[in-house]
Amino acid sequence: MSHLQEAAVKKVEAICDKYSGETTPLIMILSELQKEFGYVPLEVQEIVANKTGLSVSEIYGVVTFYSFFSLKPKGKYVIGCCLGTACYVKGAQQIIDKFSEILGIAPGETSEDGLFTIDALRCIGACGIAPAVTINGKVYPKMSVDKVISVVDEYRAMGGGN
Repeated sequence: MSHLQEAAVKKVEAICDKYSGETTPLIMILSELQKEFGYVPLEVQEIVANKTGLSVSEIYGVVTFYSFFSLKPKGKYVIGCCLGTACYVKGAQQIIDKFSEILGIAPGETSEDGLFTIDALRCIGACGIAPAVTINGKVYPKMSVDKVISVVDEYRAMGGGN
């Protein structure tokens, strides 16, 4: 906990206090922390444990079970590559491999410049437009390996802005 600045600790405590009247507040607390900080590191989980009376292992189990939560900071642009059956049979593995090659990172990793994170997703429910890729909620339908470079270039051009 010593790594967190006092203001961040107070913010985590305030979020916990906000849900103190709820019967099962953990998901709500973690969701708000994920939105606030972009991830839920162990030091934050320890504060939540102290405030809620839950064990760190129980909180860690929830954070690692749900793909929405992250233990590490994500990039400004989160590239979600669907690897569900429909996308997979239409070449999704080659698409995620191309993103990895261009960005120099594996799925689950963030680029050194902090711009990109690649996430391998199971099914995003876009089977009719497979293979599908999402970037911060924007859906790229019928993605192909040939389009990957131009998509990355588009976001690199936006860089730290936007």
